[in-house]
Amino acid sequence: MNIFYRLGDKLYVNITNKCSCDCVFCIRKNGDSVGDADTLWLEHEPSFSEVSAAFARERIDNIEEIVFCGYGEPMERAEDVVLIAKFIKSKTTVPVRLNTNGLVKLINPDFDIARLNIFDSISVSLNADNAEDYQKLTRTVFGEKSFDSMLGFAQDARAYTNVAFTIVDTAGVDIDKCKEISNKTSIPLRVRTLL
Repeated sequence: MNIFYRLGDKLYVNITNKCSCDCVFCIRKNGDSVGDADTLWLEHEPSFSEVSAAFARERIDNIEEIVFCGYGEPMERAEDVVLIAKFIKSKTTVPVRLNTNGLVKLINPDFDIARLNIFDSISVSLNADNAEDYQKLTRTVFGEKSFDSMLGFAQDARAYTNVAFTIVDTAGVDIDKCKEISNKTSIPLRVRTLL
């Protein structure tokens, strides 16, 4: 079971296969493997002790960043994400980033996002410039209200850490309009190439 996997100079943390979205461009639709992992499909969600034991076996001397991003939405396990991030930060000075769909307010309404201050940065999947297109692309179980929830999360999280938006350069995404949202919210935007 691949809890950690490497891609380039980054070490990724894969702790769940659950996701409230079914994005049309999701990488897990293309195969089982990413980076050096033969599969990112988990036999079960790893416990804290399984994650900490797996981390102890990793060599991180040539790693530039540790990223919570696997074949699921990390914030489906919001409490565990914070505990695991604290553990990792206690063992290394390598920056730790959270990649998220930004829907934690809908997934775990009682979660206090101030606790995400443990992360050096958070990447939020903007995905679209309006609620209708967002729903068409993400097909989230929460419907069109998800778009405003994601925007609100990104803006709120800025009080605790560095936040950036990401979009995938794919059909149905208006990059220029997404840049307008980035400029309006003063949250940087990174355009990703579809893998």
